[in-house]
Amino acid sequence: MTPGLDEVGGAMRIGAAAAALGVSIDTLRRWERSGQIRFERRGTTRYVDAGEVARLLRSRNTGRGTSARNRLDGIIIAIKKDTVMAQVELACGPYRVVSLMSREAADELGLEVGTSARAVIKATTVVVETG
Repeated sequence: MTPGLDEVGGAMRIGAAAAALGVSIDTLRRWERSGQIRFERRGTTRYVDAGEVARLLRSRNTGRGTSARNRLDGIIIAIKKDTVMAQVELACGPYRVVSLMSREAADELGLEVGTSARAVIKATTVVVETG
């Protein structure tokens, strides 16, 4: 059995759902108050249908005209540049993603530590998007 997944009905505990979505439990509670997600309460534990988590993942990771489907929103935590290349490090939820690109591309994107960015991953290539 998958950790956090209930055997009956494919319901996930709130902590497992938060980890799968790359957000905090508090964010899920806010989403519940705003009607973006619905939880079932069993005693003091909240559960959400695994299909609902999948729907939220799909809605956050739309293709936007590309064949890459793996998109991780994050914050730039480090940039190292030399005359030709740039190494950009992002914190995306519990994941650390590092992208190598030309310095020119990094400069054109206006990448700065502390700004939001998205890692778009296809095979072994990581593409960084902003905006």
